[in-house]
Amino acid sequence: MASTSLLPKTISPFLTSPPSSFPSAHFTKPSFLNPLPDYPPCTRKTTTLTYAKKKNPWLDPFDDGDDPEMEYGSLYADGKQEEDPRPPDNPNNPYGFLKFPMGFNVEIASLGLKVRGDVRRCCCVISGGVYENLLFFPAIQLLKDRYPGVQIDIVASPRGKQTYELNKNVRWATAYDPDDDFPEPAEYTDMLGVLKNRYYDMVLSTKLAGLGHAAFLFMTSARDRVSYIYPNVNAAGAGLLLSETFTPDSVNLSEGGYHMYHQMIDWLGRPFRSVPRQPLPPLKVSISRKLKEFVEAKYRAAGAEKGKYIVIHGIESDSKASMQSRGDTDSLLPLQVWAEITDNIRGFKPLFVIPHEKERENVEEIVGDDTSIVFITTPGQLAALINDSAGVIATNTAAIQLANAREKPSIALFSSEEKGKLFVPNAAEKKCTIVSSKTGKLKDIGVEDIKQAMQILDLSLALAQA
Repeated sequence: MASTSLLPKTISPFLTSPPSSFPSAHFTKPSFLNPLPDYPPCTRKTTTLTYAKKKNPWLDPFDDGDDPEMEYGSLYADGKQEEDPRPPDNPNNPYGFLKFPMGFNVEIASLGLKVRGDVRRCCCVISGGVYENLLFFPAIQLLKDRYPGVQIDIVASPRGKQTYELNKNVRWATAYDPDDDFPEPAEYTDMLGVLKNRYYDMVLSTKLAGLGHAAFLFMTSARDRVSYIYPNVNAAGAGLLLSETFTPDSVNLSEGGYHMYHQMIDWLGRPFRSVPRQPLPPLKVSISRKLKEFVEAKYRAAGAEKGKYIVIHGIESDSKASMQSRGDTDSLLPLQVWAEITDNIRGFKPLFVIPHEKERENVEEIVGDDTSIVFITTPGQLAALINDSAGVIATNTAAIQLANAREKPSIALFSSEEKGKLFVPNAAEKKCTIVSSKTGKLKDIGVEDIKQAMQILDLSLALAQA
C-alpha cells in the first residue's frame, strides 16, 4: 500500500515553494486563505523601492531612511523651525543653564524638536588655522538660514578663534586645539564638561575623526554628532559613535580648496520634507567700528591714506601669523620678488603687511627705507586694513579670501593654475586676477605677468573711484 501524505493537497504548493517566492516588499496571505488570487502564488512581483541615504549604517544596518509613502503635514513635522519665543529666565545672565526651569529634565527633548530635527544649539569644532576657519563662514550662515534662531558656538585653536571677531553669527568661540593628539588631561576633561553643560542638539566637527575624537564628540551628549572621518583604517570604530560621517578624498581636508567642506555643506543644506534645499551663501565678513578705527590709526602712522594704498601680503616668514592654508604650503614669496613687483605699482602706495616685527628690518633693507610697513597678526585687523585699501596683491593666504569677501579688486599669486582655480573659483566674478607660476614653484612666478595683471587692477580702481 502506497504511503500517502497526511497534509491536504491544496496547501502543498505553499509548503513546497521556496522562501524566495514571497514578495520582497510585504507578506502575502497563503493560497488556502486566498482562493481567488490576482496572480499565481509562486510568481515574484518585481518592485523597485527608492530610499533615502542611510543615516549611519554602523548604527542600524536595517535603517533604509524615511518611508517615501508616509505623509507628513502636522505642526510638529513640517516646515522650518521657529525661533524660540521664550525669553531667558535671567536676561542678565549670559550662561545657558538658567534657561532650564527648576525640575525640568534636560535629557528629554520635546516631541517637535525630535520629530522635526530642530537645532536650537549647535557647536562647530573646526580644525586648522585662520584660513580653514574663514572658509567655514558660509557653512555658519547656512546653519543660521536653515535653522532660524539657532545659537552657534565654536571650538577652535587659539589662532582659529581670532577669526570669529569677523562673524556676528557666532555666540561663543572657545580656544581649544582639536588637532592636539595628546591634550592635557585636565584641559580635555574640562572642555568635555563645558560642552556637556551647554546641552547641544548638534555637534559638527571638521577634524578627521578616529575612535578617539569620535569618543570625544560622543561624550558631549549631543543628539546629532556629525564629523569627517579618516579615509583609511584609522577610521575604524568611529562610525559607531557618530550620527553622520563624511569620508574626504585625502587625509588633508584643506587640499579641497575653497569648497573643502562641500560634503558637510551638502548634508546641512539637504531638502527635508517641505523644506527645499538650502543654498550656500557667499563668504562675507563683518568688521566692527572699533576695529576700523584701530587699524586706521596703524596705517596712518605708517604713512598711508585711506583708499590710496595697496595691501601687500604673503612675504616669506616662519611666523605662524602668515595665515597660510594647510592645502597649499608653497604660498609665500621672498622679499626680493616682492621688491620687483612693487617697483611696477604706479599711483598707489604699496603697504607691506609683516607677520612679525623681526621682518621690518628685512623689508627696509631689501625694498627701501621709505617703505610703508604695518605689523598685523590677526585676521580682524587684516580685514579692516583691506576694507580701507584700494586693492590687494597677495599670495594664497587669508588676505585673498578677505579681499573677495569685502569685494575689493585683487591679484592672487599661485604656484600653479590648478591651485588658483581650486582656492579662488569664479575669480572673474570676484574682481580677482589669478597669476600662476609656469614651473609649479611660487618663487619662479613671472614678474612680467604680474605687471600685466596690474593694468587690469588699475582699470578696476579707476572705475571704482569714478
